[in-house]
Amino acid sequence: MSASTLPLLVAAIAIAGYFLGAARAASLAATLGGVRRLAALPAHYGAWVALVAALPALVLIALWLLLQGPVIERLLLASLPAAALGEHAGLTLNAIANLAAGVQAGQPDPVLAEAALRLAGMRTTSERALLAATLLLAGAGGLHAWWRIAPGFAARAPVERIFRGLLFACAVLAVLTTVGILLSVLVESLRFFRMVSPVEFFFGLEWSPQIALRADQTGSSGRFGALPLFAGTLMISAIALLVAVPVGLMSAIYLSEYASARLRGRLKPLLEVLAGIPTVVYGFFAALTVAPLVRDLGAAIGLEASAESALAAGLVMGVMIVPFVSSLSDDIIHAVPLGLRDGSLALGATRSETIQRVVIPAALPGIVGGVLLAASRAIGETMIVVMAAGLSARLSANPFESVTTVTVQIVTLLVGDQEFDSPKTLAAFALGLVLFVGTLALNVVALHIVRKYREQYE
Repeated sequence: MSASTLPLLVAAIAIAGYFLGAARAASLAATLGGVRRLAALPAHYGAWVALVAALPALVLIALWLLLQGPVIERLLLASLPAAALGEHAGLTLNAIANLAAGVQAGQPDPVLAEAALRLAGMRTTSERALLAATLLLAGAGGLHAWWRIAPGFAARAPVERIFRGLLFACAVLAVLTTVGILLSVLVESLRFFRMVSPVEFFFGLEWSPQIALRADQTGSSGRFGALPLFAGTLMISAIALLVAVPVGLMSAIYLSEYASARLRGRLKPLLEVLAGIPTVVYGFFAALTVAPLVRDLGAAIGLEASAESALAAGLVMGVMIVPFVSSLSDDIIHAVPLGLRDGSLALGATRSETIQRVVIPAALPGIVGGVLLAASRAIGETMIVVMAAGLSARLSANPFESVTTVTVQIVTLLVGDQEFDSPKTLAAFALGLVLFVGTLALNVVALHIVRKYREQYE
C-alpha cells in the first residue's frame, strides 16, 4: 500500500471507531436508563474514539514521510564507493532514483544499477514498516479510547480541547508555511548574492545565466543582470492591467448599477467563465491568433513587429484577468448601502454622478483589492508569456518586441536535474525573492488605501 492511501485507511479506522464508540456509549446509556445518565452525548464518545485513533497515526505518517527520504539517501550514500559518487552527490542520487523508477538512457553503470535495486528495496521495506506501524498505532489508540468509555467519563471536554488544538495548529501552520517559504528563498538568495554582486543583478543589462563547463568557453562566467526581466514583467503586466481594469470595472458598474437582475444573473457567470479557462489555452490563442494580428498591425503602421511580442501576451493576459477585476468590483459595488445612493439622488445628483462621486469612492477599497489581485495574477503568469512573448531577455520599451518575465526565467532555470551550488540555479531564488518583495509592496499600498478610505466612509 502506497503512502498516499494510508490517510484514507486511517480515516476508515476513525469512522469505524466513531460508530463503535457511539454504540458503546448508547448501550451503556440503555442499561442506566437513558442518555442523561452519561457525562456526555454518545456523539462525543464516538468523536473521542475517532480522534484518539486517527491523530497519532496521522502524526506518525507525517513524521515518517518527512524523515524517510533523508534517512534512505544517507544509508544509500554510505553504501556507495567514493568513486561512484563523483563530484556531485545530488546528481548521482538523481541518476539512481531514475534507474529505480525505470527511466534510463543506454547501458547503466553496474554500480548505480545495484544501488537502484537497493533503493527500491529500502523504499519497499519502509512502506511496509509504515503500514504496520500505522495500523498498530491506530488500532491501539482506538481500542484504548473505546475501553475508557464509561458513564462518568466526560468526553466532551477532551474532544473540544483537541478541536481547539487542531484549529490553533492550522493557524500556526499557515503562518509557519509563509515564514518557511520566505526563509528558504532568502537563504538561497543570500548564497546567490555571495557569488554575484547585487549591483550587477539589480542594475545589469545583460541576462545570460548559462555557465560553461570549461573556462575557455564563451560566457563561462555567466551574466546575471536581471533588469531586462524586471522591465519585461512590468511591461506585460502593465499592458494586461490597461486592458483588464477599464473593461472589468466598466463591466462591474454596468452589471451592478444598470443591468436588470435577470440579465446580471446571466452575464456575470458568463464573464467569470474566463477565469476557468486553462492558461495554456490562452497561450495557444495568443500565439496563433493575437500574435499574428499584432505583427500585421505593426507592419501596417510602419513598425517592425516580432512574431512574439509583449503586446500580444499582455492583451491576452488582460482578457484572462478581467474576471478578477469585474467579479470582485461587482460584488463590492453591489454591497454599497442603498441609503448612500438614495441620499445622493435625493440631493439632485444624476445616476451617473451618484456612481462617480458616491458609489465608486465608497467601494474603492474593494476595487483596489480586485485590481491588486489581478496584478498579482498577471505578474505570476508564465504559460502565456512563454507562448506569446518568448524567452528573449531584452531591455526594450517597444511592446512589439519579444521580451521575457521573471516567472518564465525561474521555470527555465529550474527545469531538469539541478545542483544547488551554482549561480545559474540559485538565481531562480533571487528572482523569487524579488517577486515576494514586490507582492508585499503591493499589499502595503493596498492596506494604505483601504485604511484611508475606511476612515473617510465609516
